[in-house]
Amino acid sequence: MLVFIIKRLANAAMVMLAVALLAFMIFRFAGDPVELMANEQMSQIDRDALRERLGLNDGFITQYARFVSDAVQGNFGISYRNGQEVLGLIAESFPATMELVIVATLLSLIIGIPMGVITAIHRGKWYTELFQFTSIIGVSLPSFVVGILLILLFSVTLGWLPAFGRGDVVQLGWWSTGFLTHSGRMALILPSIALSLYQITLIMRLVRAEMLETLRSDFVKFARARGIPRYRIYFRHALRNCLMPVVTMTAMNIGSLIAFALITETVFQWPGMGMLFIQAVTFIDIPVMAAYLCIVSFIFVALNTLVDITYAVIDPRLRALTR
Repeated sequence: MLVFIIKRLANAAMVMLAVALLAFMIFRFAGDPVELMANEQMSQIDRDALRERLGLNDGFITQYARFVSDAVQGNFGISYRNGQEVLGLIAESFPATMELVIVATLLSLIIGIPMGVITAIHRGKWYTELFQFTSIIGVSLPSFVVGILLILLFSVTLGWLPAFGRGDVVQLGWWSTGFLTHSGRMALILPSIALSLYQITLIMRLVRAEMLETLRSDFVKFARARGIPRYRIYFRHALRNCLMPVVTMTAMNIGSLIAFALITETVFQWPGMGMLFIQAVTFIDIPVMAAYLCIVSFIFVALNTLVDITYAVIDPRLRALTR
């Protein structure tokens, strides 16, 4: 087991080194940092001094090693746009993104699992066909289209919910939360629905497929023969056997939600990491772009590694296959 964990951690480290190389290449080739940071009044001597202070005259390997060392310590430099530390900017926007992702994940589970169970046990019913048709729409429509439609209906037409912003927030140390204010909770509704729609569809389809396979198994047939009530068979026996792939997919999709929340955050002007990244791209703020790439990739890799290790703990056969 220890060898398996070491191999997985080594693989994760190699992936992160590759991501760090990609982020470093953004630093090196997406523009001259000195030209981006210098103003028109700066002399050539000052520019050369700034280049030397930034270490841009060192070799490629030296600069890459310094970048990796600084990134491990959470030092991604100074933002070109506003002169603040990049890690501080990420820390300010991270709570907004995480709250949006948490609510979207809960919605996808609370809505997707019951819909999957219903479509599996009530095949051919009109509401089952409606759920299936809705799932096709959820897969087909891009999130920004869903967001615009939600704003048009609930904000512009009905005036029930805010169309943009995060509402009032409460500071709990360095963490800012909108859960504790009415306007913050109302502002969460539309973007979380837009972000969760695709995940709801995936979970519904996965639960439906797993339920259909489980209901054809021998232990379900034996439970029916013993006269066990149907609701106990469906929700206590069959559903429990379907939840492992759902939990796995949910854990892995958290990284996807964080990465692709930038579209939803742009539509709703949500002040999260995605919005920060879009602003960095607009102003060619390379340190923020590189930090976003590294942090989101780390979340992806960490979650995938955790899922692999958890699977190996649950099923020892997987450890044997990877030797």
